[in-house]
Amino acid sequence: MSTATFVVAATSSEVLNVIAAFVGGLIIAGALIWAVQFGMRVRDRELPRPNPDEQPHLPAGGPVRETREIREPDEVPHAEGKERLMPYELHPSGTRTGKDQHRRRWLPGSSGSFGSGGMGRV
Repeated sequence: MSTATFVVAATSSEVLNVIAAFVGGLIIAGALIWAVQFGMRVRDRELPRPNPDEQPHLPAGGPVRETREIREPDEVPHAEGKERLMPYELHPSGTRTGKDQHRRRWLPGSSGSFGSGGMGRV
């Protein structure tokens, strides 16, 4: 084979690579255009946004306030004579309202936070 044959073969593969890259780019661009048009059609079928007068309003009694309560853990009962407890045998909540609703405060002389350099609880 002569060098002219190699030059023609190299040139033809480069042209094929460029054509393949161009066709691949066209396919990707077409897929993106199709996806945008599809999304626009889906959005047109959705319900319209609510008007300002259709928005939710505050209750007549004013805004709802949060309630503060001290919770304590509700221990899991032991399985008596069974291999394990089933979910329907457990309580619906993992905590219950505590008997003492007095909020605990920091003790005088105790540390305010981690790394404060204090002695901690004395």
